[in-house]
Amino acid sequence: MFGRIAHRYDLANRVLSGGIDVYWRFRLINAVRRIHPGNILDLATGSGDVALALARRLPPGREILGLDFCAPMLAEAEAKLTAGGLLPSQVRFQQGDALALAVPDGSFDAVTIAFGLRNMADRHRCLAEIRRVLRPGGTVFVLEFSQPWPIVQPLYHFHLRRIAPALAGALTGDRSAYNYLGTSIEAFPGRDAFSKEFLGAGFAAVESIGMTMGVVALHRARS
Repeated sequence: MFGRIAHRYDLANRVLSGGIDVYWRFRLINAVRRIHPGNILDLATGSGDVALALARRLPPGREILGLDFCAPMLAEAEAKLTAGGLLPSQVRFQQGDALALAVPDGSFDAVTIAFGLRNMADRHRCLAEIRRVLRPGGTVFVLEFSQPWPIVQPLYHFHLRRIAPALAGALTGDRSAYNYLGTSIEAFPGRDAFSKEFLGAGFAAVESIGMTMGVVALHRARS
């Protein structure tokens, strides 16, 4: 499904969010910058926006790996890498499975994942893998859709069920992919319930910040 929409994925994100997805990722990048990490893994990197932004905004010497299972998405990320003038030594992209990461234990100071965790077939297993590859005291940052304020839920759900699939279908030619988008967002737990999933996977110091009337949340936890 993601392979079918890869060529218009960024455009659809900007249009469906009214451009505010750029701000959400900006908040994620700033949070990562504050902990001064060395090696960083960006899971479900997709078209590479987060990994490339980290490479541009963090001091030199960091190693950033963007990993995704979807080859067409990675092709979009590689094209941005070339066009942006960044070097493979600053950020590299690799195909892989977030439920079975082919990297040693304790390899990364930080792991980021933006709008990808809800797509995992087994969230608990993914969180366990993230904790495994983090160094002791390392930090995971999860930017994900959440449950909005009750007062805006009816309008928001109408947008997800009716407006977003029609608009995205016109942009990408694949309405079914965005029917899935709405379904996956509505099924994803709110901030408190998701925090309990982090604790259940063995993380500590779990915290979250809601944005845009609760539509999105930035979660942070330590291994």
